[in-house]
Amino acid sequence: MTIADQVTGLPIAGTADAKSLDAKSSDAKSSDAKPVEAKALEAKPRAAAPAITLPVIGERELRLDLFRGLALWLIFIDHLPPNLLTWFTIRNYGFSDATEIFIFISGYTAAFVYGRAMLDSGVVIATARILRRVWQIYVAHVFLFTIFLAEISYVATSFENPLYTEEMGIMDFLKQPDVTIVQALLLRFRPVNMDVLPLYIVLMLALPLILWLMKWKPDLTLGLSVALYAVTWQFDLYFSAYPNGFWAFNPLAWQLLFVFGAWCALGGARRMSRILASPVTMWISIAYLAAAFYVTLTWYVPQLSHFMPKRIEQWMYPIDKTDLDVLRFTHFLALAALTVRFLPRDWPGLKSPLLRPLILCGQHSLEIFCLGVFLAFAGHFILAEVSGGPGMHALISLCGILIMWAMAWVISWYKQVADKSGSKTKNAVGNADLAGGG
Repeated sequence: MTIADQVTGLPIAGTADAKSLDAKSSDAKSSDAKPVEAKALEAKPRAAAPAITLPVIGERELRLDLFRGLALWLIFIDHLPPNLLTWFTIRNYGFSDATEIFIFISGYTAAFVYGRAMLDSGVVIATARILRRVWQIYVAHVFLFTIFLAEISYVATSFENPLYTEEMGIMDFLKQPDVTIVQALLLRFRPVNMDVLPLYIVLMLALPLILWLMKWKPDLTLGLSVALYAVTWQFDLYFSAYPNGFWAFNPLAWQLLFVFGAWCALGGARRMSRILASPVTMWISIAYLAAAFYVTLTWYVPQLSHFMPKRIEQWMYPIDKTDLDVLRFTHFLALAALTVRFLPRDWPGLKSPLLRPLILCGQHSLEIFCLGVFLAFAGHFILAEVSGGPGMHALISLCGILIMWAMAWVISWYKQVADKSGSKTKNAVGNADLAGGG
């Protein structure tokens, strides 16, 4: 049973489940007991029903929180200089990394929350709620940008090491602060490690249109997303950055993963359930992941590359992250297919205290992501100025994870205990944290 099977309520119009429900409903009623007026109303044509299923508000989907929390931890570790824990991140064993996990879950959860709002309250109300969330993420990005600049500038001046400003990408800010601030507010200037939030802001701005199209033609919407992805690669479309270059994550390409997540949330995963449950899909996914693992081994053991055909190497490289290379996308799909197959929604481990830190971080992703960016530079500074040994690397990584967990616990406590008065209202309109903040 897929994620969409658990979180969606009414069956899709035209499916076998919908027809069986209609049959049961008609059998339960006696045709002789129907008044003439009711029969007359039945003769009238019914309004077209939306082609997506209506999410049901209920228990949180802990698998989404678990993997989003895992993505946040992996992003933090990847932002640090290479160390022992770096070998536990998925980018060393395949083509994709934590970014793909984060964007897919963000698209899934955003569609889950705001798709209900669009079906219940209409396009205008849902758009207003989405734009409010976009504003929250934008404010968080500006606040993080300010704190990040202050942190880097303080360290660079206090320790008389201008290399920090160059390495973290704020040299242009120090040269032309007036112009750079304006460009930063337009999301065109971003220091190192601050590329995810601008990408997510752009994708969320497109969410009202995505949901409106998916409301009636979900498969066509996904097809249009694939077409935009192909056009982006064919004509080299991109978002320009300041002072030169382009965005590290091209929204025109990464929208495919976001839209695919939304499509899965609104019934797509349910329609693919037979494909996902097929042994053929499982073995294809395992074979692809094994091949990707072998390719990544050649990056660290060059001797293994001699066994790889040169034509495959020429076709495969470079594996572009900026434009979401198709090899990265399919690698994520293989991981997702195996995860859905072997990790059911009712897995008892999701209630385990050992996984509670990951789930808590995933439930408050916006705040924890911002904290992770701040901690990553602090850890980079300590490693550069104090010690760069493997023991210190591991200690900083573990301390950063513990701080993120502690912050997530404090936020969760505050929302549950100190903010009880507004909890009912928030639950009624959808949880913003569930909608993929950060």
